[in-house]
Amino acid sequence: MGIEGVGKRTAAMRFAMACNCSYQQSAPEEQEREDYLHITDSCDCRSCRKIRSGNHPDIRQTEPSGAFIRIAQIRELCHTLGMKPYEARTRVVTIANAQTMNPEAGNALLKVLEEPPDRTVLILTTIQESDLLPTIVSRCPQIRFSPIPREDLETLLVEQEKVPQDDAAVIAALADGSYSKAFAMNRTRWIRRRNWVLRELESLMGRGKKDFPTAHVLAMAENLSKNKDILPDVLEVMKTWVRDLIICKYAPEKLINMDWADRIQEASHALTITALLSKVRAIQTAQKHLRSNANLKLTLEVLMMQLAK
Repeated sequence: MGIEGVGKRTAAMRFAMACNCSYQQSAPEEQEREDYLHITDSCDCRSCRKIRSGNHPDIRQTEPSGAFIRIAQIRELCHTLGMKPYEARTRVVTIANAQTMNPEAGNALLKVLEEPPDRTVLILTTIQESDLLPTIVSRCPQIRFSPIPREDLETLLVEQEKVPQDDAAVIAALADGSYSKAFAMNRTRWIRRRNWVLRELESLMGRGKKDFPTAHVLAMAENLSKNKDILPDVLEVMKTWVRDLIICKYAPEKLINMDWADRIQEASHALTITALLSKVRAIQTAQKHLRSNANLKLTLEVLMMQLAK
């Protein structure tokens, strides 16, 4: 249980490898389990290779079909679990994003959760407990995965992805403890996009302009509406800008966009806390409307007008 990108699926795969690795048969009993799990990560035995490549017949993962995990998927899974494993010592089945099961699918899984077949382990991953049916939660031991510390994310980006230190610090601060989010941000030239958004916001609201041309505000909204795929990231960047304008007044050492510190400080002086909080609410409202498939262009026009006030 934990946010996306903190290693839930990786842990499930490593568990499956640990249960079925050929090394286990020859490992001394006194060997530390932590050392053993470390070895399985790079083990070249036939079982571990098949699990890593996703080709093991007894190690499977069920994922949402579209937005949901449907009852047909769970019924097919239950049918498969009714047969003996082909070759695994322990069959491991992961139901990823289990919170997407509709009630019918969840109820169809209950019997298997209560009485799993021999030599079978079921792992359900989810973001938070409250998203699952209580009857499912009561049948499952829970393991919580915490967000990855910012410093660790920064180190991973620098050492594994060769991201420049300054860029890594910004990405790590904005990734909310998620390695997959940080990885995606790095791969999509996110820093360049962020810089463009911050420049636009700075011109729109950062210097306290009260006579910003309405035509330009609407043009900005029009431009954003043509880039629907990146809108979630853009709105998150907007929130970090306004958040930094607020934080700058009290704890400037805790800025997210630290490389913009001087410009954030200048922009912060021109706006009151009341005005900034109003702008945060405007961004949050726009995010909510867009998730609800509201009119995209109108939502952005309203947002940009509110930010320009």
